[in-house]
Amino acid sequence: AMLVLMAKVNMLTALLTFLSLFGYAVVYTKYLKRMTPQNIVIGGAFGATPPLLGWCAITGEIHPYALLLVLIIFVWTPPHFWPLAIAREEKYQKIYDDFKIPMLPVTNGLEHTRLQILLYSVLLLIVTLLPYLTGMSGLIYLATVIPLGLIFIYYALLMMRHKDKKTAMTTFWFSIVYITLLFAALLIDHYFRFTL
Repeated sequence: AMLVLMAKVNMLTALLTFLSLFGYAVVYTKYLKRMTPQNIVIGGAFGATPPLLGWCAITGEIHPYALLLVLIIFVWTPPHFWPLAIAREEKYQKIYDDFKIPMLPVTNGLEHTRLQILLYSVLLLIVTLLPYLTGMSGLIYLATVIPLGLIFIYYALLMMRHKDKKTAMTTFWFSIVYITLLFAALLIDHYFRFTL
């Protein structure tokens, strides 16, 4: 696969793809995943690279805008995954007992994890403003991402109040809708840009 990327795309994309795969499959999965309950945050760094790879495949360069997309996915990953980990806490407890893979709800408790989800959701709203503030996107994106971010924070607050698995799963499913609509808004905004 790397040879195909080198021959048909470019060397930079091939190199970054290799580093991303090696980082996720070896550094994260084999070592770091078992070392800390913040493993989702670390894994998110490697899992956030597809926009960078796509950007490099088209342009042949690492651009700050591509790094903004990586940052968005990196910050989105914890509040996306931890609600699922809360909803499936018993399974993660068994994984921890059997394989010593720590997951935040198991090692630090549900309340701590809910607080982390809220904090990351607030940080996510701030980070998702950066494409507009840097001129990468326009008003269509901004008008989409602010309500989406506020809804994400609402779900995080709801999880603080309602401790049931259903609320956690609803938050998890919303996070998927959230990231889909965010990138759709970026795409639409790219072709139909409105600015002030």
